[in-house]
Formats: sequence, C-alpha cells, structure tokens
Amino acid sequence: MPNLKEVKQRITSVTSTQQITKAMKMVAAAKLRKAQDKILKMRPYSQKLTAILDDVVASMGGELDIVYGEQRPVQNVLVVAMTSDKGLCGAFNANVIKASNYLLENKYKDVNITVLPLGKKALDNFRKRNFKLIPEFSEIFMDVNYDSVRVISEYVMDAFVAKKFDKVVLVYNHFKNVATQEVVAEQFLPMGGDVVANSKVEEKAESDYILEPSKEYVIEELVPKALKTQFYKAVLESNASEHGARMTSMDKATENANDLLKELKLQYNRTRQAAITNEILEIVAGANALEGT
Repeated sequence: MPNLKEVKQRITSVTSTQQITKAMKMVAAAKLRKAQDKILKMRPYSQKLTAILDDVVASMGGELDIVYGEQRPVQNVLVVAMTSDKGLCGAFNANVIKASNYLLENKYKDVNITVLPLGKKALDNFRKRNFKLIPEFSEIFMDVNYDSVRVISEYVMDAFVAKKFDKVVLVYNHFKNVATQEVVAEQFLPMGGDVVANSKVEEKAESDYILEPSKEYVIEELVPKALKTQFYKAVLESNASEHGARMTSMDKATENANDLLKELKLQYNRTRQAAITNEILEIVAGANALEGT
C-alpha cells in the first residue's frame, strides 16, 4: 500500500488542479455569454441575407453578372480552417483539423491547395505539412471584431476575383448550444454554393426578384457586404463554440477531480487505519515479549 505522504501529496495536487479547472470554467462561462449574445443576434440576419442573395444568383442566371458567383474549373482551392489559440477545450480543435484533412486528402486531393489557418492550433498543425500556408491572420481570435475579420474576408474575396483561387471553403464549428458544436465545411466562394460536408442541402423554390435601384448597385454594394457578414458569422460561430467546448470540458474535468478526490481520501483513511493497526500490533507484541521475559 502507498504511504500516507504519497497519498496526501496526490490529494493536494488534485485539489489544486480542481481549483484551476473551476476557475477556467467560470472564465469560459463569462466569455461564452458575450460570444453567444453576438452570434444569436448576427445569425438570423446573416442567414436571411445569404438566402436572398443565393436566390438572386440562382433566379437571374447569366443575366446578373456577379464576379463572386463566377463558376470556373476548380484548380486552386483555399481552405479556411478555424480553430482556437489555446487547448483544454475537448475535441474542438481536433474535429476541425480532422474535417480539414478529409477535404485536403480526399475531396481536393487532385488540385492545388492553400490553407488559411485562423487560430494558433490550426497554424501549428498545418505548418508541419506540405500545404501552402497564409499565416498572417492566425491570431484573429485574440480580439474578435468586425474590422479585423473584414480585412481577412476582403483578402479572400480579392484573391478569388483575381483568380488565385477557384473555390474557397470555410471549416469551422457551428454553435448549437453549450454542450454541442457541429463541424461544418461551407463553400464561401463562388456564391450560391452549398455546404459540402456534414450538412443537409434543402431544395429551394426559385424566386423572381425586382432589383432596386439597379443590378449594378446589388453587385457593387450589397453582395460584398453580404459576403463579409457571412464570413464574420462563421468566425463568431467558431468563437462561441470554443468557449462552450472549453466550459463543458472544464466542467467534466472538475467532476472527475471530485471523484478522484473521494477515492484518494478513502485510500488515505484506509492507509492511515492500516498504519495505526500496525502500530497497535507492534505495541501488543512488545508488551507480550516483556511479559514472557
């Protein structure tokens, strides 16, 4: 049996770890509340605007010339992988990397691939591989705001227009609730694409739109803003999912530490009782030896 000192040291160590996981859970809960409010307010607007623009692209056909909706043979693909900067959030990062690897190694294995990692975990993972990287924007989650995300979305959109990439896919965690995050691989460009992994595509009825003030206005103003909003929504989804995953992970870690403490305290009491019993036996044996002399 382990001695009392070893068991006591383990109890102290587990107690300290439990205090850390409790603190991290509280911090994650506070950050999650803010991130959840942002995404819940942004999501309905972004989804409706994206749906309208998809219908416009589909209904107008070749009549409406949108550079962001240009379909061309896929030779160069940009995969935007969104992870966190830190760990201790369960399978959050692993799921995004796994989904990204599936696209890179299967769906787009025969084309030129470039990876734009958002989050240090994605950057560290893809640095070890032979894919071309765009590492400048990896620290976006240090301060998530529309202005910083707009810079990234404009870079991606300009690269698509310049024909550096024929398709852009966003891979991120979709925030469903605190305990559930769903990995999504979503086609960002060209416009009108569907979700290419882990999602269902629903058939839509075609709509006939009257565009005011003009088609040119829709092309020059509304479409770029809608794309930037869509990109920003994906970043907010990932940010909220990270805090939810970390909160859930730290909650489970705290519960596991509590169960381990119960076992260690029981072991400590048994070890202590065994030591006391041994001391009593030694005293009795010594007394019997003295009586026999």
